[in-house]
Amino acid sequence: MINPSPRAARLLVLLAAFVCAACGLVYELELVALGSYLLGDSITQASVVLSVMVCAMGLGSLLAKRFTRRPAASFALVESVLALVGGLSVLALYGCFVWIGHYQAALVAVASLIGLLIGAEIPLLMTLMQRIRRQEAGRAVADLFAADYVGALIGGLAFPFLLLPHLGQLTGALLTGVVNAAAGGLIALWLFREEPAPRARLLLWLLSGAVVTILLLAWAGSGAFERAAQRRLYGGPVRVSAESRYEQIVLTGGTGSSGAPTRLYLGARLALCGRDQAAYHAALTGPALADGGRARVLVLGGGDGLAVRRALDTAGVERVTLVEQDPVLLHLARTDPVLAGLNGHALDDPRVDIATADAFGWLRTAPRQQHPYDVIVADLPPLLDADDKLYTAEFYGLVRRMLAPGGRFVVRAGDRLWSVADTVRAVGLTPVGYAAPGRGGCQEPGAKEAGSWRFVLAAEHRPDLGVLDRLSADGVRVLSQPVGSAGRVTTLLEPR
Repeated sequence: MINPSPRAARLLVLLAAFVCAACGLVYELELVALGSYLLGDSITQASVVLSVMVCAMGLGSLLAKRFTRRPAASFALVESVLALVGGLSVLALYGCFVWIGHYQAALVAVASLIGLLIGAEIPLLMTLMQRIRRQEAGRAVADLFAADYVGALIGGLAFPFLLLPHLGQLTGALLTGVVNAAAGGLIALWLFREEPAPRARLLLWLLSGAVVTILLLAWAGSGAFERAAQRRLYGGPVRVSAESRYEQIVLTGGTGSSGAPTRLYLGARLALCGRDQAAYHAALTGPALADGGRARVLVLGGGDGLAVRRALDTAGVERVTLVEQDPVLLHLARTDPVLAGLNGHALDDPRVDIATADAFGWLRTAPRQQHPYDVIVADLPPLLDADDKLYTAEFYGLVRRMLAPGGRFVVRAGDRLWSVADTVRAVGLTPVGYAAPGRGGCQEPGAKEAGSWRFVLAAEHRPDLGVLDRLSADGVRVLSQPVGSAGRVTTLLEPR
């Protein structure tokens, strides 16, 4: 029944377990990443995917007991279906998000099906190993699970460092499906090719070939699919679409005679609107930079370069340090003609120092005596995850450590204004909440007041409200904390 020696055949089965485990974990991480990109709230997305898949894996293991009489044919069938579902999962869920809705229900359904199929792998592989050579159950389980766990490790590392940055989610999932189908075919249709009856073997070959063909066709049409989905999602032609390990970056508008404003989307969320960007960045940076004496400025986030430009245009500013973790966004801000035009090529200014790093980690390692800043601007994405470390007391404590005496700190707070203010107060800074209106109808995600932005300005002593009063002609106004507002301080261990 088996052409290779028992030892070689056993190694091949373990290799199949290794490859299938790597593919299974890639599918799992693809679902988590896609949900985080589209909806934010990465903790919720990871919890849903992991809990649903683990439960389904247990059910899949139970169901596999019915198919251990023909383990090779059953394994080939399971891997073919798994390769098809897992390979097409990103395409199907993205299409559901864009055209149909009910994304969470679709995510649970896809994660459940993938989990069922993954759960069926181990019992079938165990049966195949025992058919090659009978051995003590404990030793066989140890070998099989070792291959499974090491494969999961490789898949877990390959996803963020290889597949996601170089292939993207859609192509990465399709390629994983092809590898998965090949691994299943190797075991069932070559190593154990005499187990299925001739007719069943032919059907399995046809199924495996059809799965690979479908995945390759999906890859060939993925470009057109993504363009159509992005046009539907973003309301117009997408000019630039790039995917980094942190987010999907999309630029629309900004060219042609249509007059469509430039819009920058990070992870499917609006981060910049050309009609409003000047007013927004004036409201963000103006109060903190006012009254002179602001020679050194630190911008956290703001990889589009627009906050940096506002700082450089302010009299008295001698040096600006930008800390942005996404190198793809930084490259786009330098090279895209429209975005570079909006930021005035600020990132190429000799007064600007750029650190490609996570803001939290950079603040932890930067020595205070070498980096006192007169102004710190947190040009961060809107607060969507309750556990976002960039809106915690620990983060604000690090910010305070970097402020020079008399320095000011400003952060966009969105609809979590008073939670952010209370958290800033908890580290010894005195916050003032203020709001500014939008100019072109671009609304901040989550804002309760249409077309407005909300910020917190803070200093060791209460910031001079005269700064904000002088901006009142532009619609900037100080907000009074409501009576009875609960002090909700957010920390890394206690997100609120």
